[in-house]
Amino acid sequence: MSIIEVKVPQLSESVSEATLVTWHKQVGDAVVEGENLIDVETDKVVMELPASKSGVLTKILKGNGDLVGSEELIALIDTDAVQAKPAAAAKAEVKAEVVSAVPPSVRKLANELDVNAASLQGSGRSGRVTKEDVLSAAAPAPVAPVVKAAPVAKAAPAPAPLGNRPEQRVPMTRIRQRIAERLIQSQQNAAILTTFNEVNMQPVMDLRTKYKDAFEKKHGVKLGFSCFFAKASVYALQKFPIVNASVDGTDIIYHGYFDIGIAIGSERGLTVPVLRDVDKLSFADIEKQISDFGARAKLGKLTMEELTGGTFSISNGGTFGSMLSTPIINPPQAAILGIHATKDRVVVENGQMVIRPINYLAVSYDHRIIDGREAVQFLGAIKEALESPERLLLDL
Repeated sequence: MSIIEVKVPQLSESVSEATLVTWHKQVGDAVVEGENLIDVETDKVVMELPASKSGVLTKILKGNGDLVGSEELIALIDTDAVQAKPAAAAKAEVKAEVVSAVPPSVRKLANELDVNAASLQGSGRSGRVTKEDVLSAAAPAPVAPVVKAAPVAKAAPAPAPLGNRPEQRVPMTRIRQRIAERLIQSQQNAAILTTFNEVNMQPVMDLRTKYKDAFEKKHGVKLGFSCFFAKASVYALQKFPIVNASVDGTDIIYHGYFDIGIAIGSERGLTVPVLRDVDKLSFADIEKQISDFGARAKLGKLTMEELTGGTFSISNGGTFGSMLSTPIINPPQAAILGIHATKDRVVVENGQMVIRPINYLAVSYDHRIIDGREAVQFLGAIKEALESPERLLLDL
């Protein structure tokens, strides 16, 4: 008998413990090298822990929901049992294919509601099982209503039955707990103010319309608006370095680089992966990285390194239709840019009322180190760059 140990991956210095979310194998099941054994959730990411060797899972030392530390032993695999159970191994491979169509967050909900997620017909993209599929499977079968003749007189609406008002208590995931902790920390530890401005997006929209087809053909990625906002932020940060700084106790740390966090919302919660050295990236580089971040955020595949650091952040509530908001700073950063939905609005130009595609921008800033004058001028610089995008292309 040859036994190998299954241990928790090495966690980053900022993460002290993790939670075992869902075991995908039981004791006695065959496992294949590279197959995911369990989802491990930290306060930043959900990681898959693959089997390092093929064999049979002989012992599970830690169960679903248990807290574990870095490199802690959680299971044992007998590698000599592979040939003894070829049928079980084949069955495990099929099971793994089915389970792979169920995201970890959905599998966790299915376990809590006692639903066999692998047996569901997924309604999501590529047949993926969604939370709605699980909730539908867990819901009780509807009772056929009793049909009555409609009354002649208009009757008052019947009160809702008090006995049919279900509630469900679901523990926060570690990621959601961490989000809550950091948001409270930001509001308690910083003097946050928000300033607003409006920007005419017509010049950017015209430039995008003119070159989007050629851009996609050459670079293999669509020309969106994110790259313009990222580059405009760098343009303004270079003019006002204090906005790119951070606070450490009674010290101000000025950063000589521009690492911009891009807030991405998904079923797992809010994540903020970081674009490194944005001043050195091309428009195509930025669009490719943001597209990759968005796809992997939905699958929980972002790494802890990608979620660490950052000197400034951008949050685009406009993708969900937001008209105006006051974004919360991501500590220890000193500021964050909020982008909103671009809408046609009436504005005055040269004494005439005209219709322009307007976006309301917001910058929340830490008033401990950034004065109102600097914040307003910083946002004005972003407006200047977006209304004259040739500045970004010509490095003016």
